Amino acid sequence: MYNYVKALHIIFIVTWFSGLFYIVRLFIYAAEAADRDEPEKSILVNQFLLMQKRLWYGITWPSFILTFIFGPWMWYLMGGMPQWLMIKLCFVVGLLLYHLSLHYIFKLQQKKMFTFSSNHLRLWNEVATIFLVAIVMIAVVKQFQSIAWAIGGLMVFVLLLFLAIRIYKRFR
Repeated sequence: MYNYVKALHIIFIVTWFSGLFYIVRLFIYAAEAADRDEPEKSILVNQFLLMQKRLWYGITWPSFILTFIFGPWMWYLMGGMPQWLMIKLCFVVGLLLYHLSLHYIFKLQQKKMFTFSSNHLRLWNEVATIFLVAIVMIAVVKQFQSIAWAIGGLMVFVLLLFLAIRIYKRFR
């Protein structure tokens, strides 16, 4: 039973992350469309808002909910809480807060309030990558010493990611 629950948990993590990555792209496109002249502005913004709604409520939220059903179920089947799982859950709480921040942006954009610039949203889009790398490394490695190295490596990865964004921004 454990392996089936684990497989479903992983499937819904993948679809949840897919939604998290794509929704921010749609936020960026909608914010950029809001700066265009009419009638192009109305056509594009309305299309992007519809796409956001379908993605957010049709894929991202259901995947989020199912991830949080199968995750604790898996934990229950494991019969305890190893140290690596406690560390992973800290990152999962951060990911939950990130998800809720995207919901806030989603609600604003659905009201046609584009308060975040496309550059800010591009940067915010990378936060999901950081959580993905951290959570997968911890879930796969499962050894405390290796986890410490993984977190150190994650910090280096974050610095390199932000450096790459700045370089990309200069040449764009």
